[in-house]
Amino acid sequence: MAYSLNKVQLIGNLGKDPDIRTMTSGDRVASFSMAMTESWVDKTSNERKKHTEWMTVVCFNQNLVGVIEKYLAKGSKVYVEGRLQTRKYEKDGQDRYITEVVIQRFGGDIITLEKSEGGGGDDRYSSHDYRGGGGGGDYGNRAQGSGPKENFAADLDDEIPF
Repeated sequence: MAYSLNKVQLIGNLGKDPDIRTMTSGDRVASFSMAMTESWVDKTSNERKKHTEWMTVVCFNQNLVGVIEKYLAKGSKVYVEGRLQTRKYEKDGQDRYITEVVIQRFGGDIITLEKSEGGGGDDRYSSHDYRGGGGGGDYGNRAQGSGPKENFAADLDDEIPF
């Protein structure tokens, strides 16, 4: 049996404000560039070096497009989960290819990772989770203190028919 998995998870910063467009179907699509930077100290020269990878993210999930439009801007730190997709286009008579992270109409995640405010020099991040499941506009929130219900067992119905 053959298995395959196409899933990518990135944490980085937006390189520019998101671009929101409306397709002919009336659905909206959001796209933005994202930078992931790693830094290290070169052992031979003891010099600090860094390298930045850029990736384009395209989102077709209507719930997430609204969140992107409302909450994300240039410099925002985000977690993105989607799938890699390569598409072909033509420019100046030459075939070109681009690989992007695509968040389909159903699925994918975008979590903002912004510094919490007023923490007295605290460097913790609060995160707001806007899961792109097939549900309505009910967005979860992974901010501090939003855990599962404490009295979950009391919420269960005793009259289960099986």
